[in-house]
Amino acid sequence: MDNSKDLFADLGGSKAETDTAPPERSSASKPRKSAPASVENADYGASSIRVLEGLEPVRMRPGMYIGGTDEKALHHLFAEVIDNSMDEAVAGHADFIDVHLDAEGFLTVTDNGRGIPVENHPQVPGKSTLEVIMTKLHAGGKFDGKAYETSGGLHGVGVSVVNALSDVLEVEIARDRRLYRLTFSRGVPQGELEDCGPTQNRRGTKIRFHPDAEIFGPRAKFDPARIFRMSRSKAYLFGGVKIRWSCDPSLVEGKEDLPEKAEFHFPGGLKDYLAATIGKDFTVTREIFAGKNEKTGGHGAVEWAVAWYGGDPNVHSYCNTIPTPEGGTHEAGLRQALMRGLKNYAEMIGNKRGAQITTDDVMISAVGMLSVFIREPEFVGQTKDRLATVEAQRIVENALRDPFDLYLSANPAEAEKLLDWVVERSEERLRRRKEREVNRKTAVKKLRLPGKLADCSQNTAAGAELFLVEGDSAGGSAKQARNRSNQAILPLRGKILNVASAGRDKFTSNQLLADLIQALGCGTRTKYREEDLRYERIVIMTDADVDGAHIASLLITFFYTEMPELIRQGHLYLAVPPLYKLSQGGKTAYARDDAHREELMKTMFSGRGKVEISRFKGLGEMLPAQLKETTMDPKKRTLLRVDIDEIDFEGTKAAVEDLMGTKAEARFRFIQENAAFAENLDI
Repeated sequence: MDNSKDLFADLGGSKAETDTAPPERSSASKPRKSAPASVENADYGASSIRVLEGLEPVRMRPGMYIGGTDEKALHHLFAEVIDNSMDEAVAGHADFIDVHLDAEGFLTVTDNGRGIPVENHPQVPGKSTLEVIMTKLHAGGKFDGKAYETSGGLHGVGVSVVNALSDVLEVEIARDRRLYRLTFSRGVPQGELEDCGPTQNRRGTKIRFHPDAEIFGPRAKFDPARIFRMSRSKAYLFGGVKIRWSCDPSLVEGKEDLPEKAEFHFPGGLKDYLAATIGKDFTVTREIFAGKNEKTGGHGAVEWAVAWYGGDPNVHSYCNTIPTPEGGTHEAGLRQALMRGLKNYAEMIGNKRGAQITTDDVMISAVGMLSVFIREPEFVGQTKDRLATVEAQRIVENALRDPFDLYLSANPAEAEKLLDWVVERSEERLRRRKEREVNRKTAVKKLRLPGKLADCSQNTAAGAELFLVEGDSAGGSAKQARNRSNQAILPLRGKILNVASAGRDKFTSNQLLADLIQALGCGTRTKYREEDLRYERIVIMTDADVDGAHIASLLITFFYTEMPELIRQGHLYLAVPPLYKLSQGGKTAYARDDAHREELMKTMFSGRGKVEISRFKGLGEMLPAQLKETTMDPKKRTLLRVDIDEIDFEGTKAAVEDLMGTKAEARFRFIQENAAFAENLDI
């Protein structure tokens, strides 16, 4: 990957150099000889092409399969294993799943399903089906739809990826009243399939695995609280399964909210979960709009629970029990069904204001859960963050249409309250749009934008960028380096207020935050309006040091607390400024960190001559031309987009509270538990 390109801007590519030498004439009488390898290409031949066998691709590029090697990727291993057990439960072959985490870091998932087949596979002679499934990518029972009507596993890579990234993985299969066992290490079988003899009153699959320290680091370990929450969420998604959680007593010491043992079984499904999530918060209607549409065989089954309240929008969706944090077609079906239902009700009671309602008006204050089961779903990517199946939208719309109409008709007083609530959101949106239609210069005068803000000249938010720059000196350089048409600069003096620990009185009296909120123009919390945001991208640009990282974390905390929807819509980015400048003759390059510097020394500057290396203490030391070339030019810069982990949304909220809140003991505990993932510490 070329890190000099901005993934979020149009790539400006240069034309490839063409060879102007005349082509060699061919002769019919004289056979052509193959061209000899040139000196430049002598080191690039057939031997340079490597073919990766078996599970080698997974160990070499784990990010392609689990999204990286960080804490989120580590816990994705558990998701892959429990998803297989959930597929058995949804198919009606299992009714309980055991999850156990021991003190050594081994995670065990056991179900009472049919058990993985163990007989020799017809396509791979001499190998058991179990070994084929565990050691070969794209081997599974969910490709033809015969073994599973609906399933979360699609690509046949999930459990084999877990096997490849575990230093120890043990599989026990209880099938046809016999017990079988096979052990693996880093994807390689440690012997033959072992027949352990007859077993009574047991069936299903048991997988016990330990993540490989070579991949995730020597101190990486599962977070018991996160595994607990992930297990509980699966039980909410399918009422027909009991999930039993247990862990070693040493893992729950000092954690009051984490039990050593628990059993999850929620016949009420998503409605129970949503009611527990909302708690005592204000809701527009007394009753949660919830229901399920059961389908024989599973395909087309839909379960939902939606409420409207005074907080930020928060809808979580699932397909075949797989979380889809980026939404997709099933969420589009939910939005359409609710919008059309309210419009039809408004028309029925003669409320003409209801005609202006949009899906955004309906969902701006909605909190809900949506779970669908469909045959052979299509996702965007291996991690399945977004559903792409077109049919899912129609399935959800049809499932919700009549129940929502009945919900509104059966409770006319509640329905009118909901309609008035949504219409108010709609009228506020239209009023703001009218205000925004004035000329930008007039709007600037009206808004009285902060004096330190060097605004851009364009009138629309599309393509506009706001750089939050650390320090006045760096702000001055950034103002000279920017593209005045679409890049605005707001210098920040010092560290901003930690909004997670400060009171509302301190927050409201803080001038720096007031200037930032004023510059963005979109409001905070429940008053946030996406359409009023004055910039498409907000880029945090701080020094590449500890203080810069601290300022960036304070800013991210501010946006997460006050404008979470701004992050969810993909507007917040981190700039990646260089730490070093390397020069040799007329050749110049910039390195992001020490590792990148070493890489450039081996590649670009491998010839003779002294290489001059200079280190930037901060952005203020960089010339405007250098700042533009490395950090602000869309064709050359690197931006990191800030995202919220919507899969473990409870854990995300808890992490922010622990790290940025007022309780020092929570911060100390977080550091202890997550120290395994820390790298390159400056101590």
